[in-house]
Amino acid sequence: METWEAIRSRRNVRSFTDQPIPDDHLDEILEAGRRAPSSQNWQPWDFVVVTERARLVELSGVQEGAGHVAGAAAAVALCASALVPDSKLRTLYFDLGQTAMSMLLAAAGLRIGSCHAGVADQGLARSALDLPPDRFCAHVISFGYPADRPLGMIRRPSRRPLDEVVHRETWLGHRDNRRPGEAALSYIEHADRSRGLTAAVRR
Repeated sequence: METWEAIRSRRNVRSFTDQPIPDDHLDEILEAGRRAPSSQNWQPWDFVVVTERARLVELSGVQEGAGHVAGAAAAVALCASALVPDSKLRTLYFDLGQTAMSMLLAAAGLRIGSCHAGVADQGLARSALDLPPDRFCAHVISFGYPADRPLGMIRRPSRRPLDEVVHRETWLGHRDNRRPGEAALSYIEHADRSRGLTAAVRR
């Protein structure tokens, strides 16, 4: 599968078949994560790969929404140093997001489904993964073949329209060419929609 096709086909998969992932495909996913960019190339991650069913079930308890990990063919725990200073936490999580997305897209390219989960119970994660004291688990990604339907191009993704998301040159972009009153009204309408979306997310 080509990169653009993988991007358009990837979706969160939370139910998997019993089919194992071939070792070379799992290694390809991990290699994609290893090659991800990071700030000043500090590569703050370590990956713990889990394929044993009992451990996957145990790991699925790290957060309420991590139940999909229990039925996965494999899971990758993204771990990092617990000693990172507060001033670098935003950079840490951005870089962990980069390596995670690299693995998610690599999996989609192999028609392997995936889903990520945060980690609320660090004690459980440390116990299940036997992490050293100076490490914590930031995310767990489950991988496997979708139980519902194979990965395929999503023609109508549930996403905001491109012309609503993209602002060219300035916030109002090409819309700046309109009369001031029209631009101001558009801005107010956009702000109202944004507040509505924020309120909906908070609910």
